[in-house]
Formats: sequence, C-alpha cells, structure tokens
Amino acid sequence: MAIDVDLALGLQGGEAFQTSTVAALFDGAYEGDLTVGDLLGHGDLGLGTFDGLDGEMVVLDGEAWRADVDGRLHRVDPSTGTPFAIVTRFRPSEEAALPGPLDHATLLAWLEDLAAGEPTYAIRIDGELGRVHARSVPRQSPPYRPLAEVAADQHEFDLGHVSGTLVGFRFPARAAGVEIAGFHLHVVDDDRMRGGHVLDATLADGVARIAPLHDLHVELPPGVELPAPGATDEADVRRVEGG
Repeated sequence: MAIDVDLALGLQGGEAFQTSTVAALFDGAYEGDLTVGDLLGHGDLGLGTFDGLDGEMVVLDGEAWRADVDGRLHRVDPSTGTPFAIVTRFRPSEEAALPGPLDHATLLAWLEDLAAGEPTYAIRIDGELGRVHARSVPRQSPPYRPLAEVAADQHEFDLGHVSGTLVGFRFPARAAGVEIAGFHLHVVDDDRMRGGHVLDATLADGVARIAPLHDLHVELPPGVELPAPGATDEADVRRVEGG
C-alpha cells in the first residue's frame, strides 16, 4: 500500500520519497518490502537503514552505501531490502561557503539561516571534517527489540580531519513520527571508506547546499500505518538519533 502525505510545506521546492515511518522503526519494524534498487529510482540523495537494522544507509550521487557497525563503508547490492529510508532528487536552491569552522550547534543554526525560514529541506555539505562523532548499530535478529533498546548496543566512533560529505534532512515538529523532527544527518568520507549516522559534527571548511521540499510521498509496507500524533516519545528519539 502507498499513501501520499502532503506536509503543506509551501509552493516552491522538490519532493521526497520515503518507505515506512520513524514510528514503525522505533517499534521494531526492521524488515521492509522495498529494495535499494527501487529506492534509488526515486532519488539520488538520502539516508536510512537496511533490513535487520544492518547498519546506516547513505545515498549520495545516486549510489547507496552501508556503514557497518565499525563505521566501514560497503557498496550495497540493489536487491538489499530497506525497512526505512528517505531520498530526494537533489536540486539545491541555496549554496554558501561555511563562514569558518563551526561546531555542531552553530552549524545547525547557520543552516537554518541559510534556509531563510523554509521548514523542510534536504542538505548536502561537502568539506573538511574537523571532527564528526558518528554511530552505527549491529544487525538485529528476530524477535526484534524496539529501537530505543537496540541503541544501547550502538557503536560510536570519530571521523576527523578528512574530506567528506554530510547528507540529510530537516523536518518540522508536525512531521514527528513520520519523520525525525529537526535535523537528521549521515556522513561519508571522500574515499568511501568510513561513514555513519552523525551524532555531533565540527566542520573546518566547506560548502553547504540546501533544497527545499514541498511534498513527501510515504510508501507504507504491509502492517504499517501512519502514526498518530505523539506516537513516538521525542525524548527517546533525541536520545537515539542525536544530531
């Protein structure tokens, strides 16, 4: 079953495609009915995870990569399944050089200024990583535990003083449960050796591009419904998702 969700984000901007919801992922729905090959037919930039919660997904320039539990990157076979992912055909409308080194909080505030009030947008930042604190999680086996419990087993690591790219999205609070409210960022280095889910980032230099989004198409796997408001505990979301 597929359902279109109009977030009423404005008259300008692009579209994003998503399989399943954050609420379903937090409930332990770690097996989907969409392949990575099908996902890439809907966009060339994005993020997510894989069946069994097998690492962190980064989609960049139309290629999908998996960051394993130690942060090592692997190319992904198109037949690999995904229980949750979001992609867009990235067409930035704003581009700017970072105004010097930025810590995580300052970076997010600067992105908000660059977006000039847009509530929802896709993000790509290419540059020199002063330090990125990232994570990935080990593959899970049935019966699946809720994500808040799995997060206790996550592996954290640092990427620093390398060239790389941050990709992700910013969604408003009203999208919570369907998506992560606020910022959700993943990272890969230029050598495609290391990556993961961003918990904290300090960027030394770089260029940021943002693409406003006006529509989100959500495809719901069998057994998954749109969450009711408040279906996810935002304290749990922030604890698990970090940056």
